[in-house]
Amino acid sequence: MSANMKTRGVLAAASLLVSLPVLAEAPPPQQAEAPAATPQLTKSPTLVHSVEARYPAEAQAQGLTADVRLLLTIAEDGTVAEVTLAEPVAHGFGEAALEAVRQFRFTPAEVDGVPAPVQVEYVYHFTLTPQAPAGEGTAQQEAPAASATLTGQLISRGSRSRVAGATVRCGDDPEAPEATSDEEGRFTLQVTPGACDVRVIASNFQRYQTTETLKPNETAEVVFYLVPAGGAFETVVRSERPKKEVVRRTVSREEAQKTPGTFGDPVRVLQTLPGVARAPFIAGDLLVRGSNPGQTATLMDGVGIPILFHLLGGPSVVNAEFLDTLDFYPGGYGSQYGRAVGGVVDVTTRKGASDTLHGSVKVDFLDAGFFVEAPVAPGISVAASARRSYIDALLPLVLPEEEGETLSIVPRYWDYQLRVDFGARKQEGPEPAGGRSTGSIMAFGSDDQLTLVSSGESQANDLSLGSHTLFHRLKGDWTYRRGNLTSMFTPYVGIDKYDTEIGRAYKERDTVYTLGARETVALELSSTLTVRTGVDVLFERGHFDIEAEAPPGFEYVPFPGAAPEAERLKEVLTLHGFDGALFLESDHKVGAFTLTPGVRANLQRVGGQRNLALDPRLWARYTASERTALKASAGLYSQAPETPRFAFLPYGNPSLGYQRAFQASLGVEQRVRDGLQVDLTGFFNRRYENVVSPGQVRTLPDGTLIQERFSNEGLGRAYGLELMVKKERTSATDKWHGWLSYTLSRAEDGREKPLPIIDGGREDAAYGLSPWDQTHILTLVAGYALGNGWELGGRFRFTRGRPVTPLAGGPDRYGSDGNFYQPTYGPYFSSRAASFQQLDIRVDKSWRMDRWTLTAYLDVQNLANSKNAEFVFNDYRYREEYEVPGIPLLPVLGVKGSF
Repeated sequence: MSANMKTRGVLAAASLLVSLPVLAEAPPPQQAEAPAATPQLTKSPTLVHSVEARYPAEAQAQGLTADVRLLLTIAEDGTVAEVTLAEPVAHGFGEAALEAVRQFRFTPAEVDGVPAPVQVEYVYHFTLTPQAPAGEGTAQQEAPAASATLTGQLISRGSRSRVAGATVRCGDDPEAPEATSDEEGRFTLQVTPGACDVRVIASNFQRYQTTETLKPNETAEVVFYLVPAGGAFETVVRSERPKKEVVRRTVSREEAQKTPGTFGDPVRVLQTLPGVARAPFIAGDLLVRGSNPGQTATLMDGVGIPILFHLLGGPSVVNAEFLDTLDFYPGGYGSQYGRAVGGVVDVTTRKGASDTLHGSVKVDFLDAGFFVEAPVAPGISVAASARRSYIDALLPLVLPEEEGETLSIVPRYWDYQLRVDFGARKQEGPEPAGGRSTGSIMAFGSDDQLTLVSSGESQANDLSLGSHTLFHRLKGDWTYRRGNLTSMFTPYVGIDKYDTEIGRAYKERDTVYTLGARETVALELSSTLTVRTGVDVLFERGHFDIEAEAPPGFEYVPFPGAAPEAERLKEVLTLHGFDGALFLESDHKVGAFTLTPGVRANLQRVGGQRNLALDPRLWARYTASERTALKASAGLYSQAPETPRFAFLPYGNPSLGYQRAFQASLGVEQRVRDGLQVDLTGFFNRRYENVVSPGQVRTLPDGTLIQERFSNEGLGRAYGLELMVKKERTSATDKWHGWLSYTLSRAEDGREKPLPIIDGGREDAAYGLSPWDQTHILTLVAGYALGNGWELGGRFRFTRGRPVTPLAGGPDRYGSDGNFYQPTYGPYFSSRAASFQQLDIRVDKSWRMDRWTLTAYLDVQNLANSKNAEFVFNDYRYREEYEVPGIPLLPVLGVKGSF
């Protein structure tokens, strides 16, 4: 007997699925690579030195064989830095394989053309070869050799994706012929005629076995459908190039789509991450580290968009299938990012498929949409998606019909994305003399309408509200690489439309045209020094049609007992704005330290107002060990006021300046073991010169007093701790994944000095708790693969209630001139609303056919039917408060077909 101890030189191809790198720990957008690109394994490691493992004597005596699955971390120099068992193996096979594989050596792997450590799954086969009877071997050698050909294609069952880099063998004999599948999943194998026991080994796929009988000189063509071994958590490409942010949380598309309570929308996973406070149900704002609504930048492929979520807390404006990565920076981000004093969310879309046509169709109780991607020519691929809601048709069927008791909210939305990519990825071999270029063109947009109507005879006044938000973007990307130089140019144009109506009091119709561009150049001067620089410019032209009641000081009462009436003002304004920035930063590696100093110079000009701001930033990281790292950051951040706020009085303030913030953080990352990571970060944010409304009282040349609508008097402060414990699936036998996030914080907000009142109203406190303060924010997400296509997940959320100002009670206060009662409040923000808690569950069942997959899911929000108060209304005498709960128990059933 002899053991099969030979490991082939095509090991990397057999154990890597290079076409599907996972997004975990991908380089940040300001790396030398394009921000929208995911890391690609451009050169596989090749085995150059192997060591024969000893066959366990007891197992050999019993005639036992085994396949030992190992997780190898191959260092930049090709040595095996770490090897662990992916699953336990008895009879001493595991120990023998570990001992041998630790001594393997490979050629270095390359990620995006740069040597980098990678983690691969490797299967070590222990087999026994029967000895041939005496004299039979000689006879076989003398017989004339006949051959047959087995050729075919490997396809991932259920998705039509080609499986590249797989090993196809005929039998378990150590000298058996084998072949490696190419990028199209095709292979050709020369075999001996007769029965061929086919063995197909591919990373992230179950081992495939079948028997093919071939006749002499025959060519048999086959198609093998390989079954994926598990979820999208098994193929991991890890790059050690340092991150340029203290905290950058990245979520893969597959991981996010099955998070309970999100209805399969990856972007809504943001609401479960540390540092994100819970916004009211009707709003889609991101409240990050104590910042106010509107102070977190939302980007799509690096281009700013006005909203990230559809109205009424709906899904994100990008189809889930179009998402590549979701990068969330709660603070401490690099100089490439600006226009925000809170956090940054950068959603990147993915390149269309290069192998064949793929797509999906999804239908549930909320909306329906499709996604399709395909190559159309060599080096050119197309991806497209669209979605439309029908809540406006279904909601009236379940709302109560009693007059005077209904609050009807009718939302409607649609969105689309279309992307064309051109230019091939880097291939092995010498780089073209003139460098290489890749690029894309993408169009995307979204439309939202929301109407809120409350009416009835029992109401003193009708309340109506309408909102319509529409935006379109057209952008291009051109990336040029030559040696250590990378240049990326991103031009874009866009149009935004906003229509708002609040009864008769306020109507506004805005149209904003945008033209912008970004240019980023990165140069790797040495292995310890990389420099990045660029420019980021944005031009805006806004047309604003406003009809509103005049601010305080203009109103008059026509006769006693009637409601006050105000003079109605109508204006049509056109404003032009420019906001540009130059940024520069560099990476310095000194031993275990990485320092990234940077600076961003900002310039805004609107009308006659010119604003300048200089934002120095510093990021540092100390790698204490392979599993432990310390990190810190400090810097200034600026955000320009929106162009419409520069309108003349009383509609705006043409003298506004930049909003500013100082951010600092200190944290530690600890990898407890493969698949389990802990991240603890402390932060401090100080915001100043923020735009608040209303502003100060000004005296006009004619002596009239008027209050500014906006002013740069806002102050804010937030500090706290963020904890993230994340468990990933590391193998097919690892069934659990999920994370725990917890934020302990205090957020304060206010003004430099008390707000002056000119209409006899109540004076607010100058500084105190922020209305968005939530001391404790806890989220627990877990998912379990039950097997046979079943997956179960759960999410629990808890947040402490926001500060509120309670009613003080006492005698009624009646205003006879206006014929209404006035409230009497207690101390400002001296109480809190009830805490929020909610349990969501999700069940998925998938049926995997040869060329497509059908998935049915049930996503249940608020399983316990908790009565979480979203809004508070008062009776007309202000004696009692009535809480309006958010969504009750809400089951959403849907189906999705993908191919």
